[in-house]
Amino acid sequence: MAKFLIIRLSSIGDIVLTTPVVRCLRNQYPDAEIHFLTKQSFKGILASNPYINKVHLLGDSFELMLHELKTEEYDYIIDLHHNLRTLRIKRFLKGVKSFSFNKLNIEKFIYTSLKINMLPNKHIVDRNLEAIASLGVVNDGKGLDYFIPEADCVSKTDIPTSHQFGYIAVVIGAALATKKMPRHKLKALCASIEYPIVLLGGKEDEEDGKAIAATDDVKIYNACGKFKLNESADIVRNAKLVITHDTGLMHIAAALQKPIISIWGNTVPSFGMYPYYGKLSAQHFDVVEVNKLWCRPCSKIGYAKCPRGHFKCMEQIAVNEIVNMVNHRLSK
Repeated sequence: MAKFLIIRLSSIGDIVLTTPVVRCLRNQYPDAEIHFLTKQSFKGILASNPYINKVHLLGDSFELMLHELKTEEYDYIIDLHHNLRTLRIKRFLKGVKSFSFNKLNIEKFIYTSLKINMLPNKHIVDRNLEAIASLGVVNDGKGLDYFIPEADCVSKTDIPTSHQFGYIAVVIGAALATKKMPRHKLKALCASIEYPIVLLGGKEDEEDGKAIAATDDVKIYNACGKFKLNESADIVRNAKLVITHDTGLMHIAAALQKPIISIWGNTVPSFGMYPYYGKLSAQHFDVVEVNKLWCRPCSKIGYAKCPRGHFKCMEQIAVNEIVNMVNHRLSK
């Protein structure tokens, strides 16, 4: 019986994007033992995944973690993070055959620096699966997975009565500011949508959430900072539609097969991390972005503020275009 260790240390979206590898490996190697290594803070994303036998966590002691992995006696390592830390893990577990995801960092550098796109026209999910193609594992086309434990399901009483017959989830947060619409644009967007709205984000988004909800505190419910990740995922699961930046909840929404309007700032869908639904990809999402902007993309991740000072990639997004998309999606 083969024993696999899959490694993806962070972050939310990137881990969700590895789930087709886990599922395809499980279904195509049904007798295998599959372990997953990630950071302690992301345990909840994987803890309920039925395709994983054991989740290992990188906590305070890297050395202790290395020795724990050594005792497992793996046959294969599937490194879907591919950085210096994971190189150290693979060297410590010497003799274990490993497969690594190609991050294409040179191509991304050329794209962000020279604006020449040399990246393959391929989603990162397919590139993840390419890492283990030599094992005969193929994409089953079923998209992403996200499993929400029953204990993390949100009670109806936690949502306003006015929203219990349907709402749009608007994810206002993002890991970095240049991936996020500014507050005044989000206020204008939410004010223009004629449908109940639930705002989602972390504690760091609470003030923005309050300001946006203040435009119409009946129509707009500010849930920022009030729910854990899996609870926010459950709110997404029950939404009619999800409007989101390039962030982890966008990928969770795709895993839950929700229709998405994705808003892009300094990053671009051609990095290969747009919403992924497997065989249903073309039907479930819209992209909102400012095309032909000379400074975009400026980073493969993002910045705390626009390095040019103008933030045109978000400021020039047309709110009415998003509203038209919302109305079209709801009419279906």
